[in-house]
Amino acid sequence: MLVYTKARNAFSITKTVLIFIFLFTIQCRALAQGTWYPLTNPAPDGGFGAMILLSDGSVIVKTQTGSTDGAVWDKLTPDSHGSYVNGTWSVIAPMTDDRLYFSSQMLKNGNVYVAGGEYGSGGGTAEVYDPVLDQWTQVPQLSADDTFFDANSEILPDGRVLQSLFNLNLGNRGNYIYDPVSNSFSIGPSCLGPKAESSWLKLPDESILFVELLSRTSERYIPSLGTWVADATVPVSLYDTAVDETGPAVLLPDGRGFFMGSTGHTAFYHPSGNSSPGTWTAGPDLPDSQATPDAPAAMMVSGKVIFVTSPQPDSINLFPTPASFYEFNYLNDSFTRIPTPIGGDTISTAPYVTTMLDLPDGSVLFGIWSTQYYIYVPDGTPLPSGKPTVDSIIKVDCSTYKITGKLFNGITEGAGYGDDWQMATNYPIVRLTADSNVYYARSYNWNRTGVMTGSLPDTAMFTLPASLPLGSYWLEVVANGNPSAKVAFNTCPESVGTTKANSQSGVYAYPDPAKGKATVVFNNRSGGKYTIRLLDMVGQMITEVTGDAHAGKNEYTLNFDRIARGVYIIEVQQQGKSERTKIVLE
Repeated sequence: MLVYTKARNAFSITKTVLIFIFLFTIQCRALAQGTWYPLTNPAPDGGFGAMILLSDGSVIVKTQTGSTDGAVWDKLTPDSHGSYVNGTWSVIAPMTDDRLYFSSQMLKNGNVYVAGGEYGSGGGTAEVYDPVLDQWTQVPQLSADDTFFDANSEILPDGRVLQSLFNLNLGNRGNYIYDPVSNSFSIGPSCLGPKAESSWLKLPDESILFVELLSRTSERYIPSLGTWVADATVPVSLYDTAVDETGPAVLLPDGRGFFMGSTGHTAFYHPSGNSSPGTWTAGPDLPDSQATPDAPAAMMVSGKVIFVTSPQPDSINLFPTPASFYEFNYLNDSFTRIPTPIGGDTISTAPYVTTMLDLPDGSVLFGIWSTQYYIYVPDGTPLPSGKPTVDSIIKVDCSTYKITGKLFNGITEGAGYGDDWQMATNYPIVRLTADSNVYYARSYNWNRTGVMTGSLPDTAMFTLPASLPLGSYWLEVVANGNPSAKVAFNTCPESVGTTKANSQSGVYAYPDPAKGKATVVFNNRSGGKYTIRLLDMVGQMITEVTGDAHAGKNEYTLNFDRIARGVYIIEVQQQGKSERTKIVLE
């Protein structure tokens, strides 16, 4: 509190007032919060679980329709200005099986994987949705004893899915590996301890962390080793003893894992970055004697975490009501209570019937078991550390492009829930804007599935929407709602600093301008020797490399170490002829 003392003169009064205004402004900023908006149009069916962001910017939401536990998904498409609040609804093809409380993942090819269900006919099955064909395909069962319930999952660096299950032979420690290429399961490495009801968290080193059921013991899956390893002991209990639940886990912008418990306790995990154990520390207890039994959370573009709570479970009220809403600020490890989507401090429901999803526009979609959905627009600006960068866009044909850059998977998975559906959004979404019009391309075949990948090179493919008019656009790559800087993009016949990638002649290099290195792309009809030369603008050779080309498209990374900035010529000589292109070195 500021103590105001009578000043001796006008200068000291003015100085005191300015200090008061400054401190008041800081306090107001600390209390700043986002705003809720109801979607203009209600969904065709009542929501009943997972919400998945498709790679074309639309959202599919699981509903109660189709059978007892739901086999129908509704689809939300943003309007022509990119607004999800004013978006339109449709219905996609129904699943083969109905299922409730199941695993879900976005695959690297843009398809959606779901498996199991605590309720419904699909408890022992899995299937994959192809958004282009609007078609579900079942995954053959590996065993009649398969049961996927209280089952988490994570997508691995190679695009396969690590799937938790309960199997009569493998018990509560068993896992399968799903391979999208062969559409098949295989037996995966078993956990060291029981994993039911746990929250799995992907770390920057691509390992997967969880706390074993009703314990303080943690373990991690190391993809490069293909095995689970014991990790450090959690200093507080996260599982309640009434219903054996815990809460969501999210990766914070500073690299800490943040786990919220059904006991009201929280814990921070500090990664080691390798297979050695990390370090756990106790976090601040949830305020107002609240807890998070099977509750959703979402790390927003500002770095704050929005989540839902309830009173702590006990033997009488296993999933208590009402639900409250909070933001967690990782900069000072503090909580701020925020209004509910319908106003007031609470809603008369339990958290487990609510879900959250990060949207490409930086907002958070909130679902409850109702036809009415809401959007939370956070305060603040997107974190620079979470922004993707675009290095080049390479035209394959007039509708298909390859894009390269960095941080296409963002710095977090996005939203978390607990042991049931997974609703991560750490994959690249391609957005095009012209004036007030917004279009989303369909991305697929991204090369990474991790988080906080730093300066590692990323690639993805995307196809333009059929409704996209010819013309000039600004293009952004978005990860977890955080957009890259805008780059100019033109539809056919022009592209961004490149030529057609599948042409039978021509040489080009990307990125252009380049810094440090660039990839030279050229075609060869039948294979044979090639020579690549870097020339200055008067034709003097700076460097030269030779190699053996194969038939078709070839790529070679040319390094520019200790080469001055300026405009240069790249010459490719092969099969008795030479071709040239210019490049700018920054």
